[in-house]
Amino acid sequence: MSIADQGTRAGETNTTGRAASHRTGALVGTPLLVVGVALAATNLRPAVTSMASVLGEVRDGLGASAPWTGLLTAVPTICFGLAAIVAPLLGRRLGVARAIGVALAVLTAGLVLRVVDGPWVVLGGTFIAASGIAIGNVLIPVVVKESFPHAVGRVTGIYTAALAAGGGLGAAFTPMLEPLLGWRGAVGAWAALSAGALVVWATGARHGAAAPVRTAGVQRRSMLRRPLAWALTAFFGLQACVAYVAMGWLSELFVSEGIPRTTAGLMLALINVIGIPLSFLIPPIALNRSSQSGWIVGLAFCSLAAIVGLAVAPAAAPWLWTVLLGVGMAVFPLGLGLIALRTRETAETTDLSAMAQGFGYLLGAAGPFLFGMLHGITGTWTASLALLAAVIVAEMILGWVVGRPRFV
Repeated sequence: MSIADQGTRAGETNTTGRAASHRTGALVGTPLLVVGVALAATNLRPAVTSMASVLGEVRDGLGASAPWTGLLTAVPTICFGLAAIVAPLLGRRLGVARAIGVALAVLTAGLVLRVVDGPWVVLGGTFIAASGIAIGNVLIPVVVKESFPHAVGRVTGIYTAALAAGGGLGAAFTPMLEPLLGWRGAVGAWAALSAGALVVWATGARHGAAAPVRTAGVQRRSMLRRPLAWALTAFFGLQACVAYVAMGWLSELFVSEGIPRTTAGLMLALINVIGIPLSFLIPPIALNRSSQSGWIVGLAFCSLAAIVGLAVAPAAAPWLWTVLLGVGMAVFPLGLGLIALRTRETAETTDLSAMAQGFGYLLGAAGPFLFGMLHGITGTWTASLALLAAVIVAEMILGWVVGRPRFV
Protein backbone atom coordinates (compact mmCIF):
# COMPACT_ATOMS: atom_id res chain seq x y z
CA MET A 1 0.00 0.00 0.00
CA SER A 2 1.35 3.41 -0.94
CA ILE A 3 1.85 6.25 1.50
CA ALA A 4 -0.91 8.14 -0.30
CA ASP A 5 -3.31 5.22 0.10
CA GLN A 6 -2.41 4.94 3.76
CA GLY A 7 -3.08 8.62 4.24
CA THR A 8 -6.40 8.39 2.44
CA ARG A 9 -7.53 5.43 4.54
CA ALA A 10 -6.37 7.13 7.74
CA GLY A 11 -8.32 10.23 6.77
CA GLU A 12 -11.44 8.17 6.13
CA THR A 13 -11.01 6.40 9.48
CA ASN A 14 -10.52 9.68 11.32
CA THR A 15 -13.59 11.19 9.65
CA THR A 16 -15.70 8.17 10.56
CA GLY A 17 -14.34 8.19 14.09
CA ARG A 18 -15.07 11.88 14.51
CA ALA A 19 -18.64 11.38 13.28
CA ALA A 20 -19.20 8.42 15.58
CA SER A 21 -17.61 10.10 18.59
CA HIS A 22 -19.59 13.28 17.93
CA ARG A 23 -22.81 11.32 18.37
CA THR A 24 -21.62 10.05 21.76
CA GLY A 25 -21.04 13.50 23.20
CA ALA A 26 -23.51 15.08 25.60
CA LEU A 27 -26.02 17.48 24.10
CA VAL A 28 -25.04 21.10 24.63
CA GLY A 29 -27.04 22.37 27.61
CA THR A 30 -28.45 25.55 26.11
CA PRO A 31 -31.74 27.29 26.99
CA LEU A 32 -33.10 26.09 23.65
CA LEU A 33 -32.34 22.50 24.70
CA VAL A 34 -34.36 23.05 27.89
CA VAL A 35 -37.25 24.21 25.69
CA GLY A 36 -36.77 21.15 23.49
CA VAL A 37 -36.80 18.84 26.51
CA ALA A 38 -39.95 20.51 27.82
CA LEU A 39 -41.78 20.30 24.49
CA ALA A 40 -40.73 16.68 23.96
CA ALA A 41 -41.96 15.86 27.47
CA THR A 42 -45.27 17.62 26.82
CA ASN A 43 -45.97 15.00 24.13
CA LEU A 44 -45.29 11.94 26.29
CA ARG A 45 -48.75 11.78 27.92
CA PRO A 46 -51.53 13.17 25.63
CA ALA A 47 -51.50 9.92 23.65
CA VAL A 48 -52.75 8.21 26.82
CA THR A 49 -54.97 10.84 28.45
CA SER A 50 -56.67 11.98 25.24
CA MET A 51 -57.90 8.45 24.56
CA ALA A 52 -58.82 7.81 28.20
CA SER A 53 -60.92 10.97 28.42
CA VAL A 54 -63.25 9.79 25.60
CA LEU A 55 -62.87 6.06 26.20
CA GLY A 56 -66.63 5.45 26.32
CA GLU A 57 -67.19 7.19 22.99
CA VAL A 58 -64.31 5.27 21.38
CA ARG A 59 -65.65 1.94 22.66
CA ASP A 60 -69.20 2.69 21.53
CA GLY A 61 -68.12 4.12 18.20
CA LEU A 62 -66.10 1.02 17.37
CA GLY A 63 -68.56 -1.43 18.89
CA ALA A 64 -65.66 -2.83 20.90
CA SER A 65 -65.83 -5.29 23.78
CA ALA A 66 -64.88 -4.78 27.42
CA PRO A 67 -61.70 -6.94 27.08
CA TRP A 68 -60.64 -4.82 24.09
CA THR A 69 -61.16 -1.69 26.18
CA GLY A 70 -59.04 -3.11 28.99
CA LEU A 71 -56.33 -4.06 26.50
CA LEU A 72 -56.35 -0.56 25.01
CA THR A 73 -55.69 0.97 28.42
CA ALA A 74 -52.85 -1.51 29.00
CA VAL A 75 -51.16 -1.21 25.59
CA PRO A 76 -49.22 2.01 26.37
CA THR A 77 -47.55 0.62 29.47
CA ILE A 78 -46.83 -2.72 27.78
CA CYS A 79 -45.19 -0.88 24.92
CA PHE A 80 -43.34 1.47 27.28
CA GLY A 81 -41.73 -1.59 28.80
CA LEU A 82 -40.87 -3.42 25.58
CA ALA A 83 -39.57 -0.40 23.67
CA ALA A 84 -37.68 0.99 26.66
CA ILE A 85 -35.43 -2.07 26.67
CA VAL A 86 -34.13 -1.27 23.17
CA ALA A 87 -33.94 2.51 23.68
CA PRO A 88 -30.30 2.52 24.91
CA LEU A 89 -29.22 0.59 21.81
CA LEU A 90 -30.98 3.12 19.61
CA GLY A 91 -29.35 5.94 21.55
CA ARG A 92 -25.87 4.48 21.07
CA ARG A 93 -26.46 3.72 17.39
CA LEU A 94 -27.96 7.04 16.34
CA GLY A 95 -26.90 9.36 19.13
CA VAL A 96 -29.34 10.74 21.68
CA ALA A 97 -30.35 13.76 19.57
CA ARG A 98 -31.35 11.69 16.56
CA ALA A 99 -32.91 8.94 18.66
CA ILE A 100 -35.27 11.35 20.42
CA GLY A 101 -36.04 12.94 17.05
CA VAL A 102 -36.96 9.50 15.69
CA ALA A 103 -39.09 8.93 18.79
CA LEU A 104 -41.10 12.10 18.14
CA ALA A 105 -41.56 11.15 14.47
CA VAL A 106 -42.78 7.66 15.42
CA LEU A 107 -45.14 9.15 18.00
CA THR A 108 -46.62 11.51 15.40
CA ALA A 109 -47.16 8.68 12.92
CA GLY A 110 -48.84 6.51 15.54
CA LEU A 111 -51.20 9.28 16.63
CA VAL A 112 -52.35 9.71 13.04
CA LEU A 113 -52.61 6.00 12.26
CA ARG A 114 -54.75 5.06 15.23
CA VAL A 115 -57.70 7.22 14.17
CA VAL A 116 -58.05 6.04 10.57
CA ASP A 117 -59.74 2.64 10.96
CA GLY A 118 -61.24 0.01 13.26
CA PRO A 119 -60.40 -1.52 16.65
CA TRP A 120 -57.22 -3.34 15.67
CA VAL A 121 -55.81 -0.32 13.83
CA VAL A 122 -56.52 1.75 16.95
CA LEU A 123 -54.55 -0.76 19.01
CA GLY A 124 -51.73 -0.88 16.44
CA GLY A 125 -51.50 2.90 16.18
CA THR A 126 -51.50 3.21 19.95
CA PHE A 127 -48.67 0.68 20.14
CA ILE A 128 -46.63 2.65 17.58
CA ALA A 129 -47.27 5.96 19.35
CA ALA A 130 -46.34 4.42 22.71
CA SER A 131 -43.09 3.09 21.19
CA GLY A 132 -42.05 6.65 20.44
CA ILE A 133 -43.03 7.69 23.95
CA ALA A 134 -40.99 4.85 25.47
CA ILE A 135 -37.80 5.97 23.75
CA GLY A 136 -38.30 9.49 25.06
CA ASN A 137 -39.08 8.15 28.54
CA VAL A 138 -35.67 6.46 28.72
CA LEU A 139 -33.43 8.93 26.90
CA ILE A 140 -34.67 12.31 28.13
CA PRO A 141 -33.55 11.63 31.75
CA VAL A 142 -30.14 10.78 30.29
CA VAL A 143 -30.09 14.18 28.55
CA VAL A 144 -30.95 15.85 31.86
CA LYS A 145 -28.06 14.15 33.69
CA GLU A 146 -25.51 14.64 30.89
CA SER A 147 -26.33 18.14 29.73
CA PHE A 148 -27.32 19.74 33.05
CA PRO A 149 -25.19 17.92 35.66
CA HIS A 150 -25.35 20.80 38.14
CA ALA A 151 -29.09 21.39 37.76
CA VAL A 152 -30.54 17.86 37.74
CA GLY A 153 -33.28 18.69 40.25
CA ARG A 154 -34.34 21.91 38.50
CA VAL A 155 -34.37 20.49 34.96
CA THR A 156 -36.06 17.30 36.19
CA GLY A 157 -38.74 19.58 37.63
CA ILE A 158 -39.21 21.32 34.27
CA TYR A 159 -39.32 17.96 32.49
CA THR A 160 -41.89 16.40 34.80
CA ALA A 161 -43.97 19.60 34.93
CA ALA A 162 -44.15 19.48 31.13
CA LEU A 163 -45.17 15.82 31.33
CA ALA A 164 -47.98 16.73 33.71
CA ALA A 165 -49.04 19.68 31.57
CA GLY A 166 -49.23 17.51 28.46
CA GLY A 167 -51.31 14.90 30.25
CA GLY A 168 -53.63 17.59 31.58
CA LEU A 169 -54.09 19.18 28.16
CA GLY A 170 -54.98 15.84 26.61
CA ALA A 171 -57.52 15.05 29.30
CA ALA A 172 -59.14 18.49 29.43
CA PHE A 173 -59.42 19.46 25.77
CA THR A 174 -60.17 16.16 24.05
CA PRO A 175 -63.73 15.90 25.50
CA MET A 176 -64.29 19.52 24.46
CA LEU A 177 -63.12 18.83 20.90
CA GLU A 178 -65.07 15.58 20.58
CA PRO A 179 -68.52 17.15 19.93
CA LEU A 180 -66.98 19.28 17.17
CA LEU A 181 -64.57 16.83 15.53
CA GLY A 182 -65.80 13.42 16.63
CA TRP A 183 -63.57 11.20 18.74
CA ARG A 184 -61.25 10.50 15.79
CA GLY A 185 -60.55 14.16 15.11
CA ALA A 186 -60.27 15.02 18.79
CA VAL A 187 -57.79 12.22 19.51
CA GLY A 188 -55.84 12.63 16.26
CA ALA A 189 -55.41 16.39 16.71
CA TRP A 190 -52.59 15.80 19.19
CA ALA A 191 -50.34 14.73 16.32
CA ALA A 192 -49.93 18.43 15.52
CA LEU A 193 -48.37 19.04 18.94
CA SER A 194 -45.82 16.25 18.53
CA ALA A 195 -44.94 17.40 15.01
CA GLY A 196 -44.24 20.89 16.37
CA ALA A 197 -42.05 19.46 19.13
CA LEU A 198 -40.06 17.54 16.50
CA VAL A 199 -39.27 20.78 14.67
CA VAL A 200 -38.03 22.49 17.86
CA TRP A 201 -36.01 19.42 18.92
CA ALA A 202 -34.33 19.20 15.50
CA THR A 203 -33.34 22.85 15.85
CA GLY A 204 -32.07 22.84 19.43
CA ALA A 205 -30.50 19.41 20.09
CA ARG A 206 -26.79 19.41 19.24
CA HIS A 207 -24.04 17.09 20.48
CA GLY A 208 -20.96 18.64 22.03
CA ALA A 209 -17.55 17.14 22.72
CA ALA A 210 -17.25 13.37 22.60
CA ALA A 211 -17.77 11.46 25.81
CA PRO A 212 -14.69 9.99 27.47
CA VAL A 213 -13.83 6.52 26.21
CA ARG A 214 -13.96 3.78 28.84
CA THR A 215 -10.64 2.04 29.42
CA ALA A 216 -10.44 -1.26 27.57
CA GLY A 217 -10.92 -4.34 29.67
CA VAL A 218 -12.99 -2.60 32.37
CA GLN A 219 -16.49 -4.03 32.44
CA ARG A 220 -19.50 -2.89 34.39
CA ARG A 221 -21.49 -5.34 36.44
CA SER A 222 -24.88 -5.86 34.82
CA MET A 223 -27.78 -3.95 36.33
CA LEU A 224 -29.64 -7.26 36.42
CA ARG A 225 -27.24 -8.38 39.16
CA ARG A 226 -27.71 -5.33 41.39
CA PRO A 227 -30.40 -5.64 44.10
CA LEU A 228 -30.97 -1.90 44.41
CA ALA A 229 -31.57 -1.69 40.65
CA TRP A 230 -34.30 -4.32 40.99
CA ALA A 231 -35.83 -2.50 43.96
CA LEU A 232 -35.89 0.75 41.99
CA THR A 233 -37.38 -1.08 39.00
CA ALA A 234 -40.16 -2.55 41.15
CA PHE A 235 -40.86 0.83 42.74
CA PHE A 236 -41.01 2.49 39.34
CA GLY A 237 -43.37 -0.21 38.08
CA LEU A 238 -45.74 0.14 41.03
CA GLN A 239 -45.97 3.92 40.73
CA ALA A 240 -46.56 3.51 36.99
CA CYS A 241 -49.35 1.04 37.77
CA VAL A 242 -51.09 3.62 39.96
CA ALA A 243 -50.59 6.42 37.44
CA TYR A 244 -51.88 4.54 34.42
CA VAL A 245 -54.86 3.10 36.27
CA ALA A 246 -55.75 6.69 37.17
CA MET A 247 -55.21 7.97 33.65
CA GLY A 248 -56.99 5.02 32.05
CA TRP A 249 -59.97 4.47 34.34
CA LEU A 250 -60.62 7.39 36.69
CA SER A 251 -62.77 9.24 34.18
CA GLU A 252 -64.93 6.13 33.60
CA LEU A 253 -65.26 5.59 37.35
CA PHE A 254 -66.59 9.12 37.86
CA VAL A 255 -68.94 8.85 34.88
CA SER A 256 -70.38 5.64 36.32
CA GLU A 257 -71.14 7.60 39.51
CA GLY A 258 -73.25 10.11 37.58
CA ILE A 259 -70.63 12.81 36.97
CA PRO A 260 -70.85 14.39 33.46
CA ARG A 261 -68.12 13.25 31.11
CA THR A 262 -66.76 16.76 30.53
CA THR A 263 -66.47 17.24 34.30
CA ALA A 264 -64.82 13.83 34.64
CA GLY A 265 -62.36 14.87 31.94
CA LEU A 266 -61.54 18.02 33.88
CA MET A 267 -60.93 15.91 36.98
CA LEU A 268 -58.54 13.72 35.03
CA ALA A 269 -56.85 16.88 33.77
CA LEU A 270 -56.58 18.20 37.32
CA ILE A 271 -54.61 15.12 38.39
CA ASN A 272 -52.02 16.03 35.78
CA VAL A 273 -52.17 19.80 36.34
CA ILE A 274 -51.47 19.38 40.06
CA GLY A 275 -48.20 17.79 39.05
CA ILE A 276 -47.00 21.00 37.40
CA PRO A 277 -46.31 23.11 40.51
CA LEU A 278 -45.31 20.02 42.49
CA SER A 279 -42.75 19.13 39.81
CA PHE A 280 -41.16 22.55 40.18
CA LEU A 281 -41.22 22.46 43.98
CA ILE A 282 -40.53 18.91 45.10
CA PRO A 283 -37.60 17.58 42.98
CA PRO A 284 -35.23 20.53 43.63
CA ILE A 285 -35.85 20.15 47.38
CA ALA A 286 -36.10 16.38 47.76
CA LEU A 287 -33.33 15.42 45.33
CA ASN A 288 -30.87 17.71 47.08
CA ARG A 289 -31.34 15.91 50.40
CA SER A 290 -29.44 12.84 51.45
CA SER A 291 -32.61 10.69 51.63
CA GLN A 292 -35.86 10.82 49.67
CA SER A 293 -37.64 8.06 51.64
CA GLY A 294 -39.85 10.33 53.72
CA TRP A 295 -40.97 12.32 50.68
CA ILE A 296 -41.92 9.18 48.77
CA VAL A 297 -43.87 7.62 51.64
CA GLY A 298 -45.71 10.86 52.37
CA LEU A 299 -46.74 11.39 48.76
CA ALA A 300 -47.83 7.77 48.32
CA PHE A 301 -49.95 8.05 51.46
CA CYS A 302 -51.95 10.78 49.70
CA SER A 303 -52.70 8.31 46.89
CA LEU A 304 -53.77 5.71 49.43
CA ALA A 305 -56.14 8.19 51.09
CA ALA A 306 -57.66 9.00 47.69
CA ILE A 307 -58.25 5.33 46.87
CA VAL A 308 -59.92 4.73 50.24
CA GLY A 309 -62.15 7.74 49.59
CA LEU A 310 -63.08 6.48 46.12
CA ALA A 311 -63.94 3.05 47.54
CA VAL A 312 -66.04 4.32 50.46
CA ALA A 313 -67.78 7.41 49.05
CA PRO A 314 -66.71 8.19 45.45
CA ALA A 315 -69.39 10.80 44.78
CA ALA A 316 -69.16 12.49 48.20
CA ALA A 317 -65.99 14.47 47.50
CA PRO A 318 -64.74 13.62 44.00
CA TRP A 319 -62.65 16.78 43.69
CA LEU A 320 -60.89 16.01 46.99
CA TRP A 321 -60.08 12.45 45.89
CA THR A 322 -58.80 13.87 42.62
CA VAL A 323 -56.51 16.37 44.35
CA LEU A 324 -55.12 13.75 46.74
CA LEU A 325 -54.43 11.34 43.90
CA GLY A 326 -52.73 14.09 41.90
CA VAL A 327 -50.48 14.95 44.86
CA GLY A 328 -49.64 11.27 45.35
CA MET A 329 -48.60 10.87 41.73
CA ALA A 330 -45.84 13.42 42.33
CA VAL A 331 -43.68 10.42 43.29
CA PHE A 332 -43.02 10.07 39.55
CA PRO A 333 -40.47 12.92 39.26
CA LEU A 334 -38.72 11.54 42.34
CA GLY A 335 -38.54 8.13 40.66
CA LEU A 336 -36.90 9.72 37.61
CA GLY A 337 -34.54 11.72 39.81
CA LEU A 338 -33.50 8.61 41.73
CA ILE A 339 -32.35 7.01 38.48
CA ALA A 340 -29.76 9.79 38.20
CA LEU A 341 -28.95 9.96 41.93
CA ARG A 342 -28.36 6.23 42.36
CA THR A 343 -25.80 6.00 39.54
CA ARG A 344 -22.23 7.28 39.35
CA GLU A 345 -21.84 7.81 35.60
CA THR A 346 -23.86 8.39 32.43
CA ALA A 347 -23.54 4.82 31.13
CA GLU A 348 -24.99 3.49 34.37
CA THR A 349 -27.79 6.07 34.20
CA THR A 350 -28.73 4.88 30.71
CA ASP A 351 -28.70 1.22 31.76
CA LEU A 352 -30.69 1.84 34.94
CA SER A 353 -33.18 4.07 33.11
CA ALA A 354 -33.77 1.33 30.53
CA MET A 355 -34.11 -1.36 33.20
CA ALA A 356 -36.35 0.63 35.55
CA GLN A 357 -38.62 1.89 32.79
CA GLY A 358 -38.48 -1.25 30.65
CA PHE A 359 -39.30 -3.88 33.27
CA GLY A 360 -41.10 -1.31 35.42
CA TYR A 361 -43.62 -0.38 32.76
CA LEU A 362 -44.19 -4.05 31.92
CA LEU A 363 -45.05 -4.57 35.58
CA GLY A 364 -47.21 -1.47 35.59
CA ALA A 365 -49.08 -2.60 32.47
CA ALA A 366 -50.84 -5.29 34.49
CA GLY A 367 -52.54 -2.60 36.59
CA PRO A 368 -54.95 -1.04 34.05
CA PHE A 369 -55.81 -4.45 32.60
CA LEU A 370 -56.51 -6.12 35.97
CA PHE A 371 -58.34 -3.02 37.23
CA GLY A 372 -60.70 -3.13 34.24
CA MET A 373 -61.05 -6.92 34.33
CA LEU A 374 -62.06 -6.95 38.00
CA HIS A 375 -64.61 -4.23 37.31
CA GLY A 376 -66.02 -6.23 34.41
CA ILE A 377 -66.29 -9.40 36.51
CA THR A 378 -67.77 -7.86 39.65
CA GLY A 379 -69.76 -5.00 38.16
CA THR A 380 -68.43 -2.67 40.88
CA TRP A 381 -65.21 -0.78 41.52
CA THR A 382 -64.59 -2.16 45.02
CA ALA A 383 -62.32 -5.08 44.14
CA SER A 384 -60.40 -2.97 41.64
CA LEU A 385 -59.80 -0.22 44.20
CA ALA A 386 -58.74 -2.76 46.85
CA LEU A 387 -56.13 -4.11 44.44
CA LEU A 388 -54.87 -0.59 43.78
CA ALA A 389 -54.64 0.13 47.52
CA ALA A 390 -52.44 -2.96 47.96
CA VAL A 391 -50.19 -1.75 45.13
CA ILE A 392 -49.77 1.63 46.84
CA VAL A 393 -48.81 0.01 50.15
CA ALA A 394 -46.11 -2.00 48.33
CA GLU A 395 -44.99 1.21 46.59
CA MET A 396 -44.55 2.92 49.96
CA ILE A 397 -42.39 0.07 51.29
CA LEU A 398 -40.15 -0.02 48.24
CA GLY A 399 -40.03 3.77 48.11
CA TRP A 400 -38.57 3.81 51.61
CA VAL A 401 -35.87 1.35 50.49
CA VAL A 402 -34.81 3.10 47.27
CA GLY A 403 -34.97 6.55 48.84
CA ARG A 404 -32.04 5.80 51.14
CA PRO A 405 -28.70 7.33 49.97
CA ARG A 406 -26.51 4.75 48.15
CA PHE A 407 -25.51 3.70 44.65
CA VAL A 408 -26.57 0.68 42.60
